[in-house]
Amino acid sequence: MIIVDNALKAREKQGKPIRVGMIGAGFMGQGLINQIAHSVPGERMVAVFNRHPEKAVKAYKYAGLDPVVVETQSQLEEAIHAGKPAVTGDSTLLTRSEQIDCLVDVTGAVEFGVQVVMDGFKHGKHFVLMNAELDATIGPILQVYAKKYNCILSACDGDQPGVEINLYRYVKGLGLIPRVLGNIKGLQDRYRNPTTQKGFAEKWGQNPAMVTSFADGSKCSFEQAIVANACNLKVKSRGMSRGYEHRGHVDELTKYYDAEELRSLGGIVDYVVGAQPNPGVYCIAEHTDPKQRHYLNLYKLGEGPLYSLYTPWHLCHFEVPNTVARVVLFGDADVPLDGPKVEVCACAKIDLKAGTVLDEYGHYMTYGEAVNSDEMRRERYLPEGLVEGCKLKRDIAKDAVITYDDVELPPGRLADTLRAEQYAHFPA
Repeated sequence: MIIVDNALKAREKQGKPIRVGMIGAGFMGQGLINQIAHSVPGERMVAVFNRHPEKAVKAYKYAGLDPVVVETQSQLEEAIHAGKPAVTGDSTLLTRSEQIDCLVDVTGAVEFGVQVVMDGFKHGKHFVLMNAELDATIGPILQVYAKKYNCILSACDGDQPGVEINLYRYVKGLGLIPRVLGNIKGLQDRYRNPTTQKGFAEKWGQNPAMVTSFADGSKCSFEQAIVANACNLKVKSRGMSRGYEHRGHVDELTKYYDAEELRSLGGIVDYVVGAQPNPGVYCIAEHTDPKQRHYLNLYKLGEGPLYSLYTPWHLCHFEVPNTVARVVLFGDADVPLDGPKVEVCACAKIDLKAGTVLDEYGHYMTYGEAVNSDEMRRERYLPEGLVEGCKLKRDIAKDAVITYDDVELPPGRLADTLRAEQYAHFPA
């Protein structure tokens, strides 16, 4: 962080701020605009795409800025050159702009997101993803394309995957071996839907479907899949701990996990409901050197063999500008994926009938569970990130995993093509 903040101050002093574009202008997007505008020297949010441009205008005005709406490439370039924030309903203006250094995707959309990312790569754009759904579903193959086009694709500080990877790197730097990377949740109920979450969403000005994906476990599964892929970890079983509740301090989880089992698995991703400090993340690690274990005991981490280290918060959009700076100034991806290790399968939230066209994740019909990639391939599970628009060929019972054999896919989706390519590129 010392390096990042000083580097940004230097860019500000030089009059060369990092020029950021954003895809999407929802709840997180408006917060990110406000953060960069008022708290981040050395960065500028120069342009925002939204399908409904008026929403992007509103997001800029939330930060006290008055944007111009543009419809052509030349209009966008003129606005950026003049230092005027720009809004557009055409995402390709941002992906093809010569004056944008990095794009941040805050949409949570898989099919649209992959089209934006691929077009951006072809025009030399780095991407920071606040889009765990895209990252967990086809992030590994997108990393291949990022390298092909000499671009960087990164998850972000602030979201749990980025915070967990930062903790992983820190713990490894101390000489410990991370055995569990975990997510602390306040609630987990697989059967929540936009109706049950409507009140909470309205209270905080959020999207009920997005809030539902938090509550039903899908978002946590997407997040932990990203972490597993980055750190070569597994899940102990499909669904991870499936809502294990621990209302005490996260340090007490060292007694919940078995060191020998963790070693045999090679390390896992997991989550726990209710632990403190909430809503942080945790790492359960071990040290193989008895001399160093003596020091760790002296420094109040306990006798081992497992030690608890944690970050007590994740601050979402507040931290995203740090990742933008790491990517643009240092070429440091927050989550360097290396092939699918854990994926997210679709499970029926209710009894479903043949002929049903599935709605999107975070809605009424499905929830996602993290599962090891070898099981995902072997059983031909349908990814939760690709459920929308799939038509059921047969009845599916509540809580059953939906497979590719159970559905007709919507025609012509780029995400389906790249997912097949991902399996071919990273053989089991």
